[in-house]
Amino acid sequence: MGSTKQLIDLYVYRKEKNHVYFLLMQRAKEKIYSGQWRMIGGKTQEGEKRWQTALRELKEETGLTPDLFWTVPTLNHFYEPESDQTHLIPAFAAEVAGNSEITLNDEHVTFKWLPIGDIPSYLYWPEQVRIIHCINELVINDKLLTDWIIDTDYT
Repeated sequence: MGSTKQLIDLYVYRKEKNHVYFLLMQRAKEKIYSGQWRMIGGKTQEGEKRWQTALRELKEETGLTPDLFWTVPTLNHFYEPESDQTHLIPAFAAEVAGNSEITLNDEHVTFKWLPIGDIPSYLYWPEQVRIIHCINELVINDKLLTDWIIDTDYT
């Protein structure tokens, strides 16, 4: 059995008035999770902290830089039969400006900004849907704690 992968999940959103829209991207056919609509995910590189991985993946996959970057106070978790590993994955959220221009890399073929009500029609993974609902509730109800905010000036 190999070493445990150090994974991250990153949920990109934008606010418009009293609504939150989440960025989902459709995976390219030749990539893992082919054809699925997903948020950003990735693996840490040597010496990288997981929050740094999330910022790197955001830049690589979308060309975006967050206006606000924070750790979501919950974990994604799932069991992977192939490796016989249970993954505990930190979740991060990145708020971007409503007019941000997205530049997809080769991992994705298209993207959509979706309101919370449309998310379950696109995402297959129940934990991802749950985490997006958590983010939506925290943002809409202005319940973000300063302890969760990550200062991106550290990078």
